[in-house]
Amino acid sequence: MLADHPALDLLNTEASTDGEPVDFWHTGDDVLQWLERHGMVAPTEHAAIDRAGLLVRAKALRALARRLIAGRGEQDSGDIAGLNQYLHAYVSAPHLERNAAGRLALSRVPRGETIATLLGPMAEAVGQLLAEGDFSLVRQCEHPDCVLWFYDRTKAHRRRWCSMAVCGNRHKAAQFRKKNGGAKA
Repeated sequence: MLADHPALDLLNTEASTDGEPVDFWHTGDDVLQWLERHGMVAPTEHAAIDRAGLLVRAKALRALARRLIAGRGEQDSGDIAGLNQYLHAYVSAPHLERNAAGRLALSRVPRGETIATLLGPMAEAVGQLLAEGDFSLVRQCEHPDCVLWFYDRTKAHRRRWCSMAVCGNRHKAAQFRKKNGGAKA
């Protein structure tokens, strides 16, 4: 969760290690854990879910999001019909209840098919980024071996790395070695 936007964190579930693609989603449980970490679903038991179907549909949504986000950055709005299918399947209804303090609170409760309900918040995050995001701040890490994305919310908007602790340090170390003729630190 280093992208500073859930839609970009979605893209970052695929990365690269030593030039080889790495997919962090191997099972439907991996998708569920990702959704829980991002607060898109409550951390509860999801016994009745078709986990294989969830994995397939989540990966399809991720691929669609990648095309739309990369295209939007290049001023191409892309075909949004596929994303709208995910959004339209995410059905919810208003629900009034008392909160912990005893006050009335209005929330929305999912009412649709299980997988659509799980992927709906993810699709909504992608749609929100496409509609409202400042794409001059949507970037990919500048490290040549990194494919991760981030939303630059820094004050000066000069963020270059997915993570200063990882790619930023790798760059600094390479610059140091270059400056000192390959000497080890």
